[in-house]
Amino acid sequence: MRVFRTLALTAVGAAALAAWLFWPGPAVEINIPPGQAARQTAVALRDAGVVRSALMFRVWMRLGGVERRLKPGSYRLRARMLPWRLAAILASGGGGIRVVIPEGWSAKQIAELLQSGGVCPADAFLRLVRRDALEGYLFPATYNFEPDSDAARVVGRMRVEFERRGAVEFAKVRSKPRLTLHQVLTLASIVEREAVRKYEQPLIAAVYLNRLRLRMRLQADPTVQYALGYWKKGLTFRDLQTPSPYNTYVHYGLPPGPICNPGLDAVRAVLHPAVTEDLYFVADHEGGHVFAVTPEDHLKAKKDFKRALRAEKKHLREQKDFQ
Repeated sequence: MRVFRTLALTAVGAAALAAWLFWPGPAVEINIPPGQAARQTAVALRDAGVVRSALMFRVWMRLGGVERRLKPGSYRLRARMLPWRLAAILASGGGGIRVVIPEGWSAKQIAELLQSGGVCPADAFLRLVRRDALEGYLFPATYNFEPDSDAARVVGRMRVEFERRGAVEFAKVRSKPRLTLHQVLTLASIVEREAVRKYEQPLIAAVYLNRLRLRMRLQADPTVQYALGYWKKGLTFRDLQTPSPYNTYVHYGLPPGPICNPGLDAVRAVLHPAVTEDLYFVADHEGGHVFAVTPEDHLKAKKDFKRALRAEKKHLREQKDFQ
């Protein structure tokens, strides 16, 4: 009888220990960016309380053969999940709708993408974004959403990811331009829309920071496009006169807020701009830009661009006639 009681108490104790170790806790939102190593993912899961030990979870992933098969995305998990169950979820992508939010997209573009993918209605998403002024704070990343999700939950997950990565990027920089986080995001959004080549982002950021320092108008085309309500090439003189606080051809300083949702590279470009005295830049007809300090050099670069454009059009016409 005593042996039976001891075995029963042992079983109850083991069950209680297992429940304490693995009983699912509160919901946790976590995002795994593309290219993140399994070790970093395990640490992030531990820090979020999803697993107790990053090392032990890596062992589980390796034993299960999923260490190299983790899929990026945003996951709704629970604290203290069973490691084998968690590994299976991360390897399968969560079973939701995979949505890739590109860097530089506006809230309107994101809303249309979410609706077309069956995630949530565009109008409900935009209503929340506009109510809380979240343009620029919707972090571009890869997410997994459930079909017909609540718009507030979708917005919240993007905002959480911004706090986890974008806001932290700003906070950890000790020596940065005298700008608030909102101002950094605003300028980064312009840089994101202007730069075709990533390596030019610090150069473009430097131009705008130099113009701000000298109290020159930014004269950034993307701000006019945002004021118009759509992206377009070849702005007209009438477009440049659009009456909007976002039009930096009309108003001095930064616009009231971001014109899109910039990625980390654009944010870093504003926080770590190139050291240059350039005040101008113009497209070089090869996907990049020509930078200049003086109006004269800038005017020459513009003439060179127009000359190259005319030559290309002539070449295309000749090719068409030849065919």
